[in-house]
Formats: sequence, structure tokens, C-alpha cells
Amino acid sequence: MTPAVITALVLLAALGLPLFVVLGAGGLYATHRMELDPVVLIVELNRLASSPNLTAIPMFTFAGVALAAGGAPQRLIRLFNALFGWLPGGLAAVALTACAFFTAFSGASGVTILALGGLLYPMLSCQGYRERFCLGLLTSSGSLGLLFPPSLAILLYGIVAGVNIDELFLAGIVPGTLLLVMLLLYSIFMGCKCSVPRQGFSIPELLRAVRAGVWDILLPVGIVVGIFGGYVTVNEAAACTAAYVLLLESLIFRNINLTRQLLPLLRDTSLLVGSILIILAAAMGLTNLLIDAQVPMQLLAWVKTHVDSPLEFLLLLNLFLLVVGAMMDIFSAIVVITPLILPLAAQFGIHPVHLGIIMLANLEIGYSTPPVGINLFIASQRFGKPILLLFRAALPFLAIMLVWLLIVTYNPGLSLWWQKG
Repeated sequence: MTPAVITALVLLAALGLPLFVVLGAGGLYATHRMELDPVVLIVELNRLASSPNLTAIPMFTFAGVALAAGGAPQRLIRLFNALFGWLPGGLAAVALTACAFFTAFSGASGVTILALGGLLYPMLSCQGYRERFCLGLLTSSGSLGLLFPPSLAILLYGIVAGVNIDELFLAGIVPGTLLLVMLLLYSIFMGCKCSVPRQGFSIPELLRAVRAGVWDILLPVGIVVGIFGGYVTVNEAAACTAAYVLLLESLIFRNINLTRQLLPLLRDTSLLVGSILIILAAAMGLTNLLIDAQVPMQLLAWVKTHVDSPLEFLLLLNLFLLVVGAMMDIFSAIVVITPLILPLAAQFGIHPVHLGIIMLANLEIGYSTPPVGINLFIASQRFGKPILLLFRAALPFLAIMLVWLLIVTYNPGLSLWWQKG
């Protein structure tokens, strides 16, 4: 494609044209310029459709939608508040932990901000936290759970890159926990700085919260034990998760009436999964053309000429991915960029699992950076604040995440701790 066409497509995306339309238009224009049959745009979809792990995406998505509708956010906040509310900055720690937990299941930070933001924002404000801190915490926390199983982003990277998803789930646990701890320490510092009153620790309240939330907490435990214990595959775990959540919300808590609410839940799930698959369809077609045009080989040749060491490559990769994360949504970025950078990383001996964690860490930061940071737009809608104000509020959290990104990038042992020997 000519620079003028690329510029026009980027501008259209920036102005709000749906990304799948931009990607599809770019693919059609490229096939016309290359005098190819447009049918080549969907050839690569056959590999995606035949992926054995593809069915896990709608199952886990349905579980997240059902949890949001069934009152899981309120139960989680109550439980984590009973556990951590007595700490300095305890309520901020509750917000971070609940958002990370919920994002891992919802798969979309927008759902997390919409479901938890309305509950947590007034609670944080009433506790005495500064408005900017509250907004920054809730805006950036919407993507905290992307490295925890059963994250849809991890599933998608594993499918596109052909990497074992069980290994990816294991690889994300330590880096994800490290980020959560770093943000928790900052929140404790801010709690002390703002002289936020602590909540008294109450064993009776903790027991009541545990009774209400134990079924939710058992869900990730069951997934981890089931998958890594070799009892179920990823697809079987996804199906069991969906069935468990449905039984939990309809029979135990009785917050969902299957007669009236099952179809709306399936509709919401279909809209979310359908939007992902539409983007995948357009993005994979364009990616297939880029591969046919030997763009990865050209990039590899350029990198070999200008980059001398793995450290230098990783630095350039982070800068590139941060820009990509600020311009594209995470699902499109994974599908378009992964086939391009995999061969480059292999030349420098970077493990594909470690590469996946680096990529997702960068894109996680991109959720809160303009111009296309989805957290900023959804938080703006949820809290009624300008996007620029929310970005400034999120800057301290983004700074911590950038430090975390460097730690994760240059310490592959954090991602590959599960390897033996």
C-alpha cells in the first residue's frame, strides 16, 4: 500500500471508523494493487476456525457476562474489603484486587470499569481519597487482570502464535502478581499521605463475606487446578466455568432467572465475541497479505542490519508495541502484530511465551494511553470526565506500569519460572 493510503486509513481510524472496516478496506485495496483474488483474505481464517482452543473464548466470555449480571462485583468488593480494608489504603487495595480478579474473567476492561467503577468511585471518594487518584486508579485498573487465567488476550495470543496456552497461563501469574503488588504499595502510600481512615477488622464480617464470596473465589482455583493438574483441557475448563457460573447465579444466589435473563446474557456474549471475531477476520486477512508480501522477511533483514543485541531488540520492541497499543485495540494488535514479530524474536533467542507476556504487558498499558485507549473512553463515559483529565490522573499508575514492563522484559525468568531445569 502507498503511504498516502496508509495515512488515510490511520486518519479514518482515529476519527472513529470501526477498526474492522479500516482493516478490511486496507486488505481489499492491497489485493487490488497486487492483482490477487480477494478470496485470499479469508484463507487464513481456516486455520483460526480449526483451532482447538477457539471455543474457549465464547465460554469464558459468557462466564464473565453472567458474573457481572449476577452480583459477583458486589460480593468480591465485600470480601476483599473484609480482608484488606484494615490496611492503610485498604479500600484502594480492594479496588485493585477486585478489578484484577474481575478483568481476568470478563476479558474486557470496559466491562470491569462499568461493573465496578460505579460501585468503587463513590466509596473511594467518601473515604477521603483525592479525586485524581480515584479516577487514575479505576481507569488503569480495568486492564490489570489481562495476564491472569483465563484471560481472553492470552487465549488469543496462544491461538495466533501457536503457543501452548497452559504455559501462557502459568507464565502470566508471576508478572501479573508483581504488577498488582507494585500498585498496591503505591496505593498504601497514597492512603497514608491522604490520611485515609482505616476500617476496623471484623472477624464476623469476614466470615459473612467469605460465605457470600467463597463460591466466586473457588472458580479461579478450580480452573488453575483443573488445567495444570491435567484433569481438563482449556476447552473443557471453559465449558465447566460457564456451567458453574450459570448454576451459581441461578440456583445458589438466585440472582439470574434463566427464563427471563438467559437470552439477554447470550445476546450480550454474542455481541462481545462477535466483535472480536469480526476484527479477527479482517485483521487476519490483512496479515496474510503482509506475510505473502514478505513483510516479516523485510523487517527481519532490517533488524539484522541495525540491531546488534537482544537487549537492543527488546527496547525497540517495547517502544513499537507501546505505539501499537496506543493506536489499536488489543485483539487487533495481537492478530496483526504477532506473526510479524515472532520470527524477529526467534532470531534473538526470545522464547515465544516470554514474547507473549511482553506483548500483552505493552498492550495492557496501551489500554490507558491516547488516542485509542479504550479505558479512557469508557471511564470518560462512566464518570463523566474529559479524556485528557483521566489520562493525567492515570499517569502515576502508568509510570509504575512502565517500570514493571522493563522488569518483566529483561527478566525472562519471571515469565518462564515454570520451566524445569
